[in-house]
Amino acid sequence: MNNDAVVNIEALVGDLALIMVLAAIAIVVFKMLKQPVVLGYIVAGFLASPHLDWFPSVVSEKNIEFWGQIGIIVLLFSLGLEFSFKKLLNAGGSAIVTALIVMLGMMATGYVVGETMMGYSMVNSIFLGALLSASSTTIIIKALGDLNMRQRRFVPKVLAVLIVEDLFAVVMLVVLSSIAKTKTVAADEMLISILKLSFFLIMWFTVGVFLLPSLFNRFRRMLTDEMMLIISMGLCFLMVIYSVESGFSMALGAFVMGSILAGTSDAERIEKIVEPVKNLFGAVFFISVGMMVNPSIIAEYWSTIALLCVVVIVGMIIFGTFGMLATGQPLKIAMESGFSLVQIGEFSFIIATLGTSLGVLDASLYPIIVTVSVITTFFTPFFIKKGEPCYNFVVKHIPERWNVLLTGYAANASTSVKSESEELWKAIIKRYLLRTLLYSVVLVMLVVILRTYLIPFFQELLGVAAGNHVGAWASLLILSPFLFALIMPTIKKAEREKLLATAGRVSWVPTIIMSLIGSVLATIFILGMLYGYYSGWVSVLIAAGFILLMLGVLAPVLRHRIRKIEEHFMSNMNQRENRRTGKGNNVVSDLHLAYMTVGYKCPFVGEKLKNANIRQKYGINVVNIQRGQSYHPIPGGEVRIFPGDVLSVIGTEEQIEQLLPLVEANDKNAEAPKQVEIQHFKLSEKSPIAGKTLGEVGLRENYHALLVAVQRKEAKTTTAEGADDEIDDNDNFLTPSPELSFSAGDVIWVVGDETIAKRLR
Repeated sequence: MNNDAVVNIEALVGDLALIMVLAAIAIVVFKMLKQPVVLGYIVAGFLASPHLDWFPSVVSEKNIEFWGQIGIIVLLFSLGLEFSFKKLLNAGGSAIVTALIVMLGMMATGYVVGETMMGYSMVNSIFLGALLSASSTTIIIKALGDLNMRQRRFVPKVLAVLIVEDLFAVVMLVVLSSIAKTKTVAADEMLISILKLSFFLIMWFTVGVFLLPSLFNRFRRMLTDEMMLIISMGLCFLMVIYSVESGFSMALGAFVMGSILAGTSDAERIEKIVEPVKNLFGAVFFISVGMMVNPSIIAEYWSTIALLCVVVIVGMIIFGTFGMLATGQPLKIAMESGFSLVQIGEFSFIIATLGTSLGVLDASLYPIIVTVSVITTFFTPFFIKKGEPCYNFVVKHIPERWNVLLTGYAANASTSVKSESEELWKAIIKRYLLRTLLYSVVLVMLVVILRTYLIPFFQELLGVAAGNHVGAWASLLILSPFLFALIMPTIKKAEREKLLATAGRVSWVPTIIMSLIGSVLATIFILGMLYGYYSGWVSVLIAAGFILLMLGVLAPVLRHRIRKIEEHFMSNMNQRENRRTGKGNNVVSDLHLAYMTVGYKCPFVGEKLKNANIRQKYGINVVNIQRGQSYHPIPGGEVRIFPGDVLSVIGTEEQIEQLLPLVEANDKNAEAPKQVEIQHFKLSEKSPIAGKTLGEVGLRENYHALLVAVQRKEAKTTTAEGADDEIDDNDNFLTPSPELSFSAGDVIWVVGDETIAKRLR
């Protein structure tokens, strides 16, 4: 090993040590100030910036970039674990429309401000608009928790919008990368980038959902926490590499893998195991953000910072409120939601880092955006609290007809006027389009793989001519289940019966149209598979003959095969919910097998099964308890329930839904437990317990403290202040008893939290 390598490694480790020390100090200080720790990291990084001489700084700015990139990967992976495509589907059209209005509105505003008022170039103005467009999921959730507002009616709407914004921000990273490389905004290139991204997202999602949950289930007994952490992070970095090789960013790959794992039944476990890694590298990333801030630029551009703060706050309120109103939400929910979005956060830093690494972002923009983020984050709790008062003010001062109009619009938007048959056909067509999209992506992927690997393999094995024939027909057989699924859209028996009951008949016209569209698509895929191996007319004849073969001879086999594939895919995609609620795990009649993880706030914690009376109260039987790597099958009444236990239970869907929130109850907003220690201190005349007996004071009940001993000094002269606190072997130690009376000057020894001395002294 040469000396340069040793120096580089030492510098890298030294810089990491500095970052970790800064993170520790930031956590302590900002916890005491009751401010978001993220702000502390940024401020700590700023104080240790290479641009300042107040504190020691890093040896190399390249090391900051290196650790920052690792931080982005882990942070996006963790965000993906909290995201999941299932949550996106559940968010609904309202959240998607609102997020689009907010992000497009803020991007347009940022672009206009950047180009007309700040004199930035087109590319920098586009980046500025992107930097101002995404609110911070982490900061909003933290602020809502601190304000005890997580149960307010508007909160689910806001969280759904944030979920969609996260996905749009990831898409924006890809589009901005394309803009940065070409230095222009070409509509055709942007469309190609978005289509390419959509294709790869669907492909990764489909393959990941089909394979990963099954692998986890198969090796579940072997997966310790250590193995799960290594596998999860390994999959994350593997997807990062594949994403870069496919022409996308590292952040996108990390986010996608997290989203895939979020749909598995092990998602909560993975999230918990990865959390320390996320906390570590999240701190590294945000400190690295602070280190890249130049204070001289902040002083020079203070007016720009003030302007952008106003743009973010006012713009988010206006576009957030308007987006909610446009999707039929009442004015109160719309305004409370808009007032909750008034900050920018982690994605702004990631986009700024991207622009800096690509060399297209103006040097002044990075510290400006970081400062704007810090200021808007600081005022976020204030604006969240002001949402309802501002609504009350607006309602009093807007014309009455406006209020009636908005109320009527919200009521009409939430009321469905479609018939049951129309809604059913809408669901059938929606399912058909989704299946067609998924199968088309799978077929494209398989065609590429088969043409790249399978046919060349047969060519080498059998010769070119024979290899072409064998490879082509083997490929068609592999593709046949998916081609058959494209051609044969299905209407379920229950749907057909419901259509007959509501509409009196079943129209087969939509089904015929779907089949014709599927046949055309199947023909295109077959021709693409055969391209270059047969002439044009021969390929067309083979395609027509193979479609007839599938619909005739192979239909029963292919129908069974595709049904198994779809059942497996849907089971894996819904595995997380199925495992919790028992859906899909039919045992007898309407009974289900479900799994519940015992939370710390569960009322049964510490109880024996026979005392919990779960079967008597809820009609549910506990059939297994998994505690770490140990199992308690068919547990007896003497077995106790502890936090973290996984209960396997049998009951009806209604019973399970009733019990689930009780068992999995957790206080996510609880503060860290206070440290309990033994302390001694002298009582003053103003002490609340002076002159009272131990029985009257009630140390256990009122102060949650335990008295160990009382040291009562003999009358004597002290020569120095505080000398009475010293222990003297000649002093009297009194044994605690209910009749013992406390006096000023007593030194008492108690066990309690860190505040006990201040409260009793």
